[in-house]
Amino acid sequence: MVEVTLKDGKVLKVEKGKTILEVAKQISEGLARMATCGEVNGKVEDVRYELNEDCELNICTFENSEEGKKAYWHTTSHIMAQAIKRLFPNVQLAIGPAIDNGFYYDFDTEHKFSEEDFEKIEQEMKKIIKEDLPLERFELPRAEAIKLMKDANESYKVELIEELPEEEVISFYKQGEYVDLCAGPHLMSTGKVKAVKLLSTSGAYWRGNEKNKMLQRIYGISYPKASQLDEYLKLLEEAKERDHRKIGKELELFMTHELVGSGLPMYLPHGATIRRTLERYIQDKEIELGYDHVYTPCLANVELYKTSGHWDHYKDDMFPAMKMDNEEMVLRPMNCPHHMLIYKSKTRSYRDLPIRIGELANDFRYENSGAVCGLERVRQMCQNDAHLFVRPDQIKEEVGNVLKLIKEVYQKDFGFSADSFKYRLSLRDKKNKEKYIDNDEMWETAESQLREILTELKIPFYEAEGEAAFYGPKIDIQIKTALNHDVTIPTCQLDFALPERFELEYIGKDGEKHRPVVIHRAILGSSDRFISFLLEETKGLLPTWLAPMQVKILPITDDQHEYAYQVKEELIKEGIRVEVDDRNEKTGYKIREAQLQRIPYMLVVGAKEVENNLVAVRSRESGDIGTMEMEEFKKKILEEINNKSKNTI
Repeated sequence: MVEVTLKDGKVLKVEKGKTILEVAKQISEGLARMATCGEVNGKVEDVRYELNEDCELNICTFENSEEGKKAYWHTTSHIMAQAIKRLFPNVQLAIGPAIDNGFYYDFDTEHKFSEEDFEKIEQEMKKIIKEDLPLERFELPRAEAIKLMKDANESYKVELIEELPEEEVISFYKQGEYVDLCAGPHLMSTGKVKAVKLLSTSGAYWRGNEKNKMLQRIYGISYPKASQLDEYLKLLEEAKERDHRKIGKELELFMTHELVGSGLPMYLPHGATIRRTLERYIQDKEIELGYDHVYTPCLANVELYKTSGHWDHYKDDMFPAMKMDNEEMVLRPMNCPHHMLIYKSKTRSYRDLPIRIGELANDFRYENSGAVCGLERVRQMCQNDAHLFVRPDQIKEEVGNVLKLIKEVYQKDFGFSADSFKYRLSLRDKKNKEKYIDNDEMWETAESQLREILTELKIPFYEAEGEAAFYGPKIDIQIKTALNHDVTIPTCQLDFALPERFELEYIGKDGEKHRPVVIHRAILGSSDRFISFLLEETKGLLPTWLAPMQVKILPITDDQHEYAYQVKEELIKEGIRVEVDDRNEKTGYKIREAQLQRIPYMLVVGAKEVENNLVAVRSRESGDIGTMEMEEFKKKILEEINNKSKNTI
């Protein structure tokens, strides 16, 4: 017998060799029907996995865990591949994993898949589901596994097997006539999948390498209930409406051009206004809190990044080095090394600390061309970066101040609810230490300090191994979006490594040299990504203080043009962004146009308004508000802008 400790703490005694599925049945038939995989001592395993020693077991379902969903979607990817092999026998299979929302499979075929093919593929998938084919797992020695895939003309699978470590178990899953190289986990049969939908197709390089062959990728989604699928498809339609690329085009905020290059957007006047307003806003916040801002070069000698460790740990994400005279120069991926040198430029005393160095700086990262997306994923980004150089006894207070600033920015000024926040303590993966700075003592100290700070501040958090920066652990703040996604923008990171690598020092009270600690923090992250995030959250309905055009004046006839421009001049003097629409169009048409442009306020002026020095105010949200004296309108809109409140007039 072995003891199995369940997630709720209950301990079951079960026969040695029982599978996860059999344990689920022992608990309840309902749980067994829903079980998709299990976590044994934290490791994801197939429901067929045998329990041969005492362990902790979490039985995963589609509803109760992300791993449970992924097992469900992984099985569906095999069903899709089987359907495609039935319809297009000459297709070669590449890989077909579960992803955060659904699954995909990559295929090598001369046939160009289109959405017109989706219906017949879906019909074949439904047949396979109805057949309720059992998924059978089996293992083969390396030579037999290679022969099996060669005989099946699956050259990509052969390549994958040949690259596996010698000690690796080589497993396959079989469903009917379909056999696939796969580690699992999978459902017990195809009939467990209920509602399926193919979503899109795209090109994808084999192994993500642009030098390899372009394959065809088909994305899909599946759910245990048709109602869940319907809900997801509605969410996709909502996502299309919120897509910042669509909004950016409608509002003429930014553009791209192939002559400039992939992942290099250009801001148009209205987009530049949003970005400038955001950047001034965050800089002013930081100045109030004692930050000193600097400017540093976009280029640096490769040796700088070798010293910092970026060259060893981040090289693949950097642009290639350029040989110039006797130097090798590289576009910087981040600002940390430059700020280390600024700190080191003179002798520092314990009385000088904390030193807070901030910068809005252009950084460059070589994003894969398939990953770049509007303003969300770019190759040049403007980072709202800062580095705090502190004594060890100042860590708690300064991290607390950073978290306070994040709360003020996101909850007070941008109106996100506290309920939408999740705090993640991102730790090193101890099983994959080569990804990180090699200093166990440093990691233990830094991780425990951040854990203590969150606990003392009574901030609920969860821990995630493998999510740390290469130089230290961090607190990532995740925000629940309107589309129910968790995005990470603000971060606070603790770093004992870079001060060591750059030999940073300060003179302590004792007259001796000591090593400072560095806190890396980002509030808005990159301006580009933050703007994409805001546009999608608001559908482009930005608050008045941030809207690129805050007021549109609409004269009813030519007779009111002079007065309209007088009103414009009055508002401009107050720093309000305003335009006059003096086109020879009907007022209703002009109002609709202004609404489509997401302008917070429209001032309609006719003969009555001119005669009495009034404006007829329309709000983007509330429609017709009525007439006001100019002074009253100015007072109210300035109050709204200065308080960063939502439309209040």
